[in-house]
Amino acid sequence: MEKSWVVKEQGNRETVEQLAKLLNIDCNLANLLIQRGITNYDEAKFFFRPKLDELHDPFLMKDMDKAISRAESAIKNNEKILVYGDYDVDGTTAVALVYTFLKTIYNNIDFYIPDRYTEGYGISIKSIDFASQNNFSLIIVLDCGIKAVEKIAYAKTKNIDFIICDHHRPGDILPDACAVLDPKRADCKYPYNELSGCGVGFKLIQGYSQKNNIPFNKLNKYLDLVVVSIASDIVEITGENRILAYHGLKLINTNPRPGFEAILKYSKLIRKKNKELENSNYIFNKELTISDIVFLVGPRINAAGRIESANNSVKLLISENIDYAQNLAEQINKINTERRNLDTQTTQQALEMIEENKILLQNKTTIVYDPQWHIGIIGIVASRLVESYYRPTIVFTESNGSITGSARSVKDFDIYNAIDECSDLLEHFGGHKYAAGLSLKKENFQAFCQCFEKIVSSTITDNSLTPEVEIDAKLCLNHINKKFNRILKQFAPFGPGNMSPVFETERVIDTGNARKVGKNHLKLNVVHLEISGFPLPAIAFQQAEHLAYIDQNKPFNICYHVEENEWNGQVTLQLNIKDIKPVQHSY
Repeated sequence: MEKSWVVKEQGNRETVEQLAKLLNIDCNLANLLIQRGITNYDEAKFFFRPKLDELHDPFLMKDMDKAISRAESAIKNNEKILVYGDYDVDGTTAVALVYTFLKTIYNNIDFYIPDRYTEGYGISIKSIDFASQNNFSLIIVLDCGIKAVEKIAYAKTKNIDFIICDHHRPGDILPDACAVLDPKRADCKYPYNELSGCGVGFKLIQGYSQKNNIPFNKLNKYLDLVVVSIASDIVEITGENRILAYHGLKLINTNPRPGFEAILKYSKLIRKKNKELENSNYIFNKELTISDIVFLVGPRINAAGRIESANNSVKLLISENIDYAQNLAEQINKINTERRNLDTQTTQQALEMIEENKILLQNKTTIVYDPQWHIGIIGIVASRLVESYYRPTIVFTESNGSITGSARSVKDFDIYNAIDECSDLLEHFGGHKYAAGLSLKKENFQAFCQCFEKIVSSTITDNSLTPEVEIDAKLCLNHINKKFNRILKQFAPFGPGNMSPVFETERVIDTGNARKVGKNHLKLNVVHLEISGFPLPAIAFQQAEHLAYIDQNKPFNICYHVEENEWNGQVTLQLNIKDIKPVQHSY
């Protein structure tokens, strides 16, 4: 699928040069800072060296005072507290965080993760009945609950109070809970509204600690959970999230909790026992990044909830015993392998379904449904279909007598709003701009498909239906050296709102050693056609179709990330090429 290359607006030349001189950095790097709104030394210092003491006061969040007062009352009166969370990574890390924190000061506490298949998303009637039967009088719910108006009302008839910690968009009516913590509340003046569900949970324990004179440094050990939630839930890595992610990555790299260490044992990032760290059995081949968490940690934590019970994920995350953690991680890794197989099989079935349906091929949306598909992987499949067809996509299956779907969107299109326009046909829905979940009765399915296609077709632009590569700047390859890369690395952690910079270089050629590696990848060594310089190694994943052209020694344009490649203990710079465009005319 051909991609559109769009170069971002560049900083004012004079401003760029002034900042480059002030910071003693390359003008290209200064331009990247200005694109991120950084124009002076103090702003650059905040960006490159985020400090925990720059986190916002938790009591700026609406209802935080009510939440802390209710938690204090429960502890004072020895009430049973149930910590409840969604079954995905954000929910399970949030539960692990709040549960382990409260466990250090209070014992009359347990946790609960709903079953994806028998209870579904959010607060369930089954969980409220469980709490009632077991004398829980306070439930702290994390990463869900913001739309559970009827469930909270039912809980009140059972004399059960709720503290809701969510980060999803509220509906028109808020649940009648003791406290509703959600920075996306219209009446909440909290300065940052892109926290993960686990991030809101962190603000809760920060608020409790602040009120009860618990030193902030006692909370540092929970930051690894927060960064895993930030990475896996794909929230913006800006502002407060950047601070939390920066310090969470430091922690997971230097002293990971047993659960994360056990999971990473199954990656290629751990090489041997580490005798220098008292609480760690392994060291990493390289510094873990947000990307490593997204692809290596998150899917394994998610797998337990997708295929079996997410309770095991929480048990893994709260474990203090490495042997127990490794046993759980082994079970979860096997489940993850099963999940990958299901993912591959279902994606292939969905692709065939689309190819065989002319209407689906012509639509502005992709909607596929099979009652036999596993509900735990339909979100992953939706993401795969977006990669193939680049359209707002919903994958449906059947669960508990209803049709349940997982939606994924494309750049600049708000799929949540589009689903909301069809909400009269739905039983439940919730989510974000780019991802949502929904359920509906079978008799409303066709009407929903028609409504959704109509809404999307009338509102989406052609630009949103074309995959796009955003390019931060055009760059001469000769600017790429060790100093450039050393400073570029300090722009991390990368993610939404602070993506890894993409550069464009025009009219390069391969030095003659281009070759196909793996199934469909290209390995290259590139230099400018007209500018002398040392060749730079490059890898282009899934782009082997360009090999025939490149072998003719013709020039081509590339857009790429700059990264480090380690091989046999040697670290070298390489270009990770995102796209290649042949130069059609050479002069």
